[in-house]
Amino acid sequence: QVQLVESGGGPVQAGGSLRLSCAVSGLTYSRYWCMGWFRQAPGKEREGVATIDNVGRKNYADSVQGRFTISQDNAKVTLSLQMNSLKPEDTAMYYCAADYYPCTWTSYDYAYWGQGTQVTVSS
Repeated sequence: QVQLVESGGGPVQAGGSLRLSCAVSGLTYSRYWCMGWFRQAPGKEREGVATIDNVGRKNYADSVQGRFTISQDNAKVTLSLQMNSLKPEDTAMYYCAADYYPCTWTSYDYAYWGQGTQVTVSS
């Protein structure tokens, strides 16, 4: 059973930084997989933020390109999202997700999800 647990969210001032973590368990790394970060703000649809797959390919949404970095620890138990130069529009609930399928930007393609961690950027 794949389980994902996010942490690291909280309030931050515009221009500041946060590092989100996702504890991963039960994922079979010998298979092709994709893990990513999504976010959803009130009144908006869930959108993809960043993804990484089993061969290390990374993709970023245009809105976070150059500011956010997705990474995985060597033990493959933690998925991280380093967020720099945060903007008020980054305020959202952030979720980590995973699937045994090539990365996409469609949230419905991901079978496994964490509970989310709130990021609130004040102006």
